[in-house]
Amino acid sequence: MADLNIPNLNIKSDKYIFKKKLNLRRKSKKRLFTEAFFLLILSVLLVYINYLIPNKYLLLQNLPTTFTKSFLLTIDLFTYLYEIFLVIFIFVSTSTALILIIGSFYRLFRVFKRKSKQIIYK
Repeated sequence: MADLNIPNLNIKSDKYIFKKKLNLRRKSKKRLFTEAFFLLILSVLLVYINYLIPNKYLLLQNLPTTFTKSFLLTIDLFTYLYEIFLVIFIFVSTSTALILIIGSFYRLFRVFKRKSKQIIYK
């Protein structure tokens, strides 16, 4: 009888878990007015900053050529990075190979130099 699980009918469904946390109140007129005022100030500031930029039409006309030049420069950058990483790999691999060769010769030297111990079995 202890294994019998009776469902609790007072537990609310999971789909309504965050319903009470939502803010369902409307904004006051004062808050809406202040938000609209700040949005208007921000838009006027952005329009003024755009007005201060010189040679806008020339910049817009040169935009496709600028994109093509930047694309070619990024391709050149990646090819140069490939060459740089290849040179770094060459230096690292030769130095690692040199260290491994020195280590192998040192171990061979230690093996040949080792005195043989004579074990006497009786």
